[in-house]
Amino acid sequence: MDNYEQLREVLELEKIEENLFRGQNYLAPWGRVFGGQVVAQALYAALQTVEADRHLHSMHSYFLLVGDIGQPIIYDVDRIRDGGSFTTRRVTAIQKGRPIFSLSCSFNVNSAGFEHDADMPDVPGPEDLPSDSELASTMQDLPTSYQRFINLARPIECRLPGGLDQLLFKDKKPQQAIWMRAKGSLPDDPRFQQVALAFASDYHLLATALIPHRSKVDYSRLFIASLDHALWFHRPVRLDDWLLYVMDSPHASNERGFARGSIYNRSGQIVASAAQEGLLRVVDETASRPLSPYDPSGKSV
Repeated sequence: MDNYEQLREVLELEKIEENLFRGQNYLAPWGRVFGGQVVAQALYAALQTVEADRHLHSMHSYFLLVGDIGQPIIYDVDRIRDGGSFTTRRVTAIQKGRPIFSLSCSFNVNSAGFEHDADMPDVPGPEDLPSDSELASTMQDLPTSYQRFINLARPIECRLPGGLDQLLFKDKKPQQAIWMRAKGSLPDDPRFQQVALAFASDYHLLATALIPHRSKVDYSRLFIASLDHALWFHRPVRLDDWLLYVMDSPHASNERGFARGSIYNRSGQIVASAAQEGLLRVVDETASRPLSPYDPSGKSV
């Protein structure tokens, strides 16, 4: 999947009944449903039930079970509230009769108010940087699982201001910045742009929590899984222009890592914020199931 048409095919849903939608899966090579896909499809389902003058401003979600990449996902939208200024929706993603994901999201009417932004970090611009996959092609010592991820035909292009050191995640502070942009033009529809950003927001975020521990990571025994994911949309966004995703991980413990991110446009405005907690589990070496974070897993966490 490396262009808008393929991204659209994954994100758009089939309406099968009032408040009920069906989505197809992004065929990721690690054999599990991609978390960003489920987040984006659930948001898209909610958006189909909300008036055009209401704009998505926040979403909070939980990953409940590992999704089966070979089965479509059903999205059931609950119209919680339609108020004077705010609209609330809850979406449950279902496979084989069981909920695998839960999303709550809120919409409101745009209005004027106070404004401020944290300063955008001073990093090299994207035009002067190679893509992460171009960097990876020059390296011989990347873990196999990470090579599979970085070389995946993705609809989102990523460029790393930190170059090779960032790609190799040499032990350092748990923070990083990544330029990202959709490959090709996207529709002007601001709702589709938000859904596309939700898809892209799952790239690299949880990996930030691993940066201080990379020298100790045995990828053959590491299992990574998203537990929850939250997004706040502050301003209109265009993912077909470069955005700077600035991430840090203030904490990890108890087999869980927490990461957060600010997403800036080229003008230095924060257009969205993200937060995620995920499982960072070192599995017993005698375990028989696949352990790589990008390999299939038949068990829930």
